[in-house]
Amino acid sequence: MKVVLFGGSGMVGQSVLRECLLDREIDQVVSVVRKETGARDPKLREVVHHDFFDFSPIEPELAGATACFFTLGVTSAGMSEEDYRRITYDVTMAAAAAMLRVNPASTFVFISGSGTDSSERGKVMWARVKGAAENALLAMPFKAAYMFRPAIIQPMHGIKSRTASYRIFYAIAWPVLPLMRALFPGYVTTTERLGKAMIEAAKHGAPKHVLESADINALAKVM
Repeated sequence: MKVVLFGGSGMVGQSVLRECLLDREIDQVVSVVRKETGARDPKLREVVHHDFFDFSPIEPELAGATACFFTLGVTSAGMSEEDYRRITYDVTMAAAAAMLRVNPASTFVFISGSGTDSSERGKVMWARVKGAAENALLAMPFKAAYMFRPAIIQPMHGIKSRTASYRIFYAIAWPVLPLMRALFPGYVTTTERLGKAMIEAAKHGAPKHVLESADINALAKVM
């Protein structure tokens, strides 16, 4: 099984990459990056590409993939809606279009976030933009598309966020995260569970197309 990964250097990207490399049914991971990360594994092929608004030049590298994991994202703090939309919506659509052209029967798994606004009319900017991306992906003729909306994610296995504010939050919250996960399973998941659930959705599908943290945890247990 060949899969494509966008955003492999981020916290969620690292988590799904780790689980993909451990999965016996996945024999190749094509990770699309702007610059080499230094990661090495017999299953891993990093494809360096600089224009994330046009992936057509690397479509031959994407061809033959069963699934695409799109984990690329940035915090909306300090960004205008136009700039945030270019990264969150436009880049996602460029990747989805490239996957459809070469792998029309593939599954697209998109990392969104808890609180995403499917109506696209709410007051929260990031939620509207994420909602627009979700709606557009669900309307595309993939074999299947799944929107993952995790809330709090507990990092495991040395995985860290690239966003400084998130790293500070996790450093402060680390002692209580396991307790929170036990008490509030609908709001807390782990990087390991998230990665496993995304792979399960790609392999065998999921009960619904939009999954919150509780759904993610339940799907991870299926594996």
